Amino acid sequence: MTESDQRESPHRGGLALLVRLSLVVLVVAVAGGGVWLVRSASSPEARPAGIEIPSADIPTADVEPGAVAAPVAPQPQAGTGEDPLRTWASRLAGPTGIPARALMAYGNAELVLRDTTPSCTLSWATLAGIGRIESNHGRYGGATLGEDGRPSKPIIGVPLDGSAGVKAITDTDGGEFDGDAQVDRAVGPMQFIPSTWRRWASDANLDGRGDPQQIDDAALAAARYLCANGRDLSVPADWWAAVFSYNNSVPYGQKVFGLADGYARAA
Repeated sequence: MTESDQRESPHRGGLALLVRLSLVVLVVAVAGGGVWLVRSASSPEARPAGIEIPSADIPTADVEPGAVAAPVAPQPQAGTGEDPLRTWASRLAGPTGIPARALMAYGNAELVLRDTTPSCTLSWATLAGIGRIESNHGRYGGATLGEDGRPSKPIIGVPLDGSAGVKAITDTDGGEFDGDAQVDRAVGPMQFIPSTWRRWASDANLDGRGDPQQIDDAALAAARYLCANGRDLSVPADWWAAVFSYNNSVPYGQKVFGLADGYARAA
């Protein structure tokens, strides 16, 4: 079970469009104008309880919450060739240990927020830290991340039924996103609660729908969520408030900090 299973708040066609920085403004237009939520062609199967994301071995950083913000990693840069974002992601995949396809999603989300909400100063490294803890960058339970940005099998968290260490959240989506009509479960690479996804859903890959299982959509939604309420993530208090809004746990925040710091240094 992930740490995110204990919270109420959180915490995809057209790949060529996504990876061209010249089309970021189109992604911004969609993000600003709303998204479409549609039921998946096949209902997801709820994953059995007991499968854990390998985040227990992630060390907590020796940092006091609120004392310092995670460092801002070098921004995604336009590369040469047809797909500059892919070039950037491919270059950093080795040093960071993050799959290039996931890096593309995190980098794209930063680019969008840099345009729509520049005062937030969100770094892709913070998103990557969260993505590592939540689903190991879309590889939860042995899944692999496809070129379309979707995991090879739906990523569904444990039932939020009030059992030991888990919040009780009754069903809010009729099983549409999580395959469970009794209680809610966190869904997708960034582990959104269905009700929170409905509010923050984003269509980053411009396929006409917001899909929490698609990592571009999920990363952009997470970025917008973190930047809510006028937060400036270069300010320590705001960075910690953003991460705690995703999961109100000191060890969680310290793990995200350590991961983000490591990714920034590797880049």
